[in-house]
Amino acid sequence: MTPLPTGEALAALLAMPGGPDDAADHLADMPFVLCELGAHTEETEHAAHLWTAEEQPPPGLWFLWTGSDGGLRVHHRFTVLTMCPARLHDLRKDSRQWCGLFEDHPGPHSFDVRDPLRELLHERVRREARRRAAEEGPDPDDEDRETP
Repeated sequence: MTPLPTGEALAALLAMPGGPDDAADHLADMPFVLCELGAHTEETEHAAHLWTAEEQPPPGLWFLWTGSDGGLRVHHRFTVLTMCPARLHDLRKDSRQWCGLFEDHPGPHSFDVRDPLRELLHERVRREARRRAAEEGPDPDDEDRETP
């Protein structure tokens, strides 16, 4: 995990063809980013995905960085890379999952990467959402809907 240099990220998003209309709002929830690659060597740059444009082939804006032994960021850059074309087909569920990394990325595809820290953070968000929903009570408009 590393702090995202927000000013540079905003400039990169605004300069990117197909970037978001609300670039500042998009970055508001990203004070820090996590490396999305699986386990990799010290020579490999860490990578965090910031945006994918709706073009073909889809270009993505990536924040790449290297760190020191003490965990401090030494070098960083923003770059637009084509997204990885790999996909995983689940015939039983009749679904497809695209790799969320860039083309020719090191290591396994994103659907094969497990990140315990990211899973922990997502579980905290889900717990907080359930807690808030319970505090607010049922929505009267949802009374006729079935719950799974």
